[in-house]
Amino acid sequence: MDTTGLKERAEAWRQADPDPSTAAELAALLAEADWAELEDRFSQDLEFGTAGLRGVLGAGPNRMNRAVIRRTTAGLARYLKAQVPDVATRGVVVGRDARNLSVELAEDTAAVLAAEGIPAHVFPEPVPTPLVAFAALHLNAAAAVMVTASHNPPEYNGYKVYWGNGAQIIPPHDTGIASAIARVEPANRVPLLTPADARARGLWRDLPAAIGDAYVRAILGLRVVGKGSESLSIVYTAMHGVGGVWAVRALREAGFPRVTPVAEQQQPDGRFPTVRFPNPEEPGAMDLATATAERVKADVVLANDPDADRLAVMARDADGALRLLTGNEVGVLLGHYVLTQGAKQGKPHVVTTIVSSAQLGDIARSLGAACDEVLTGFKWIANRALEREQAEGTRFVFGYEEALGYTVGTVTRDKDGVGSALVMADLAAWCQARGATVLGYLEEIQRAHGLYVGAQRNFTFPGAAGAQIIRGIMDAFRASPPKDIGGDAVRAVRDYKKGERGLPPSNVVALELESGGRVTLRPSGTEPKIKYYFELKETLTDGEPLAQARARAESRLARFIDAFLGLARERGQPA
Repeated sequence: MDTTGLKERAEAWRQADPDPSTAAELAALLAEADWAELEDRFSQDLEFGTAGLRGVLGAGPNRMNRAVIRRTTAGLARYLKAQVPDVATRGVVVGRDARNLSVELAEDTAAVLAAEGIPAHVFPEPVPTPLVAFAALHLNAAAAVMVTASHNPPEYNGYKVYWGNGAQIIPPHDTGIASAIARVEPANRVPLLTPADARARGLWRDLPAAIGDAYVRAILGLRVVGKGSESLSIVYTAMHGVGGVWAVRALREAGFPRVTPVAEQQQPDGRFPTVRFPNPEEPGAMDLATATAERVKADVVLANDPDADRLAVMARDADGALRLLTGNEVGVLLGHYVLTQGAKQGKPHVVTTIVSSAQLGDIARSLGAACDEVLTGFKWIANRALEREQAEGTRFVFGYEEALGYTVGTVTRDKDGVGSALVMADLAAWCQARGATVLGYLEEIQRAHGLYVGAQRNFTFPGAAGAQIIRGIMDAFRASPPKDIGGDAVRAVRDYKKGERGLPPSNVVALELESGGRVTLRPSGTEPKIKYYFELKETLTDGEPLAQARARAESRLARFIDAFLGLARERGQPA
């Protein structure tokens, strides 16, 4: 876009911006003639997709701000009115986390819905994402909106949309809503009601505490054994998010009195003052939780991300040292536990993703359970579960993705870090009652079903130039896939953009090796990253110490990763 066109578009946006702070931000960029920054903000719109919206806070259509959210909500409301005849009766649930601007974005969402004649069922306080997903089903709402950027850094925010079935939207609703948004008038012309007017007309309905009480009762019902433990010591961190009060309450009501919150991270704080990146997977994010656990001699550490839809777990190894479990290890533990110790009626069904470990699928099939592998994202897990329930009468018991997302049962149709934390505590208490540990139970599973080791490597390339680098890497692997990786022959190349295995097209490439290993490449849907997922399987010999087999497997994995990254550099990845 030339500077004249860029200036005209930016000035038009500034004049239509209903937020004085972002309008002033644009005015300053125009006065400074900062064309590079303006190009980044105006060369494209923030894309509305199956994950809704997520982006850096700031002025312009390629940022998260009040103008974007007002236009997005107007498009959503008009699409709902066209698609859901009783939307004016059922309404839309609106929730928010505690991030910067979340209050304003949630209020604008409710105000625009109300102006469109759609009742907004509004959580007056910050709440976990799974509670919003639960409320959508509990209230039989036509849809739900959660204002959150999950585990992203503090400069981000987002807008997640659920359909009336309680699951995140999938095609064709994502493209239908995006098309409706594109037809919306400038932000300053989008109608909205004040909260007072909307309440007076019955179109803004503050949700009572009873909704949260119903959610806690429902997740307490997910426990498999349900006996609790007076002696199990648990440390919990909310990571400065909104899960703290909910997780601690649920654990204590479940019979776990020895729950120690990480005090420095228990209260919601959108600045995330003790962590740069509030994701339990990131280096350093669990340091305070680890220190607290060592101080109180905890058996288990449970961590939610800021909107409490993810769960990280630490447990003690045979030497008594705390170890952070991988997302795949937690998924295998929870899945195996629910399948083997849970209710036996009907045909159980588990769902994982194409970048998660293959191990749970192998376990499920060996136990006679149904299993599906879907695209990355819990929207696909939830919707596949619903499809098989309706078509075959299967009983969905568990779903997970390796990025710390899990759900047990059907209380929510999305990942639930609070409910999963409760079931993990139940699992730990069951292990304790057997005289075992969480990691001892994992070893039992690995000896029976194989030792799967995996790793992920992420590379961040921000801005338009970064997007071009990521696109180039993906295109290069499609055009010229390697014949081998470190001497291990590539037996299959799966290009999910072509709809592999009957799945919807997705920008993912998987390279499967003769040895049974695999590497999967995909750009992140919410961050300027390309992600590589690696997995190998190692078989333990009779009586072999697990540590010995793991060391052998990890050595193989390291060589595999190094060989692949060399191939990625040959295909355009910066060194």
